[in-house]
Amino acid sequence: MKIGIDISQIAHEKTGVAIYIQKLVEYLIAHDKENQYILFYSSLRKNFQFSIHQLAEKVQSNPKNVKIKTYRIPPTLLDILWNRLHIMPIEWFIGDIDIFISSDWIQPPTKRAKKATILYDLIVYKYPEETAKKIISVQKRRLRWVKKECDVIFCISESTKKDAREILHIEEKRLKVIYPGV
Repeated sequence: MKIGIDISQIAHEKTGVAIYIQKLVEYLIAHDKENQYILFYSSLRKNFQFSIHQLAEKVQSNPKNVKIKTYRIPPTLLDILWNRLHIMPIEWFIGDIDIFISSDWIQPPTKRAKKATILYDLIVYKYPEETAKKIISVQKRRLRWVKKECDVIFCISESTKKDAREILHIEEKRLKVIYPGV
């Protein structure tokens, strides 16, 4: 099976989202030798670096298992293409996949792939006064597509899962908890 994962948020080193996605990908690459992983990374200003030494070791141990596709596309443009217009499927960037896992910020359409996403919190709904307006609008656009299209939503806690049910009205069967690890 070919699994695409958006790892773009690792550009924001030492944040909870960056650490979560980095550790998840490192674990999958180290332990899953059956599936192929295509990692999508896009940032206009930040080069792909996130603990690259650790990831490179894991990729080198099974180079057929992992491909990294990097792009220098501004996040604002991806928000327009994917969250607003919802055009240009992720497969145009990374090739055919069976599953695509988005992380944070953008929700690309797919041609045929099943979709999963990681939901960290719903701060934009719970505490909008403490969140930048741009972040609120981008996240709300993304979450509309998540609610409509994602087959599975991985929540980082039971509390986030509860918020997804109560605030976004997402049915229980689509919500799965995967706790952060180190």
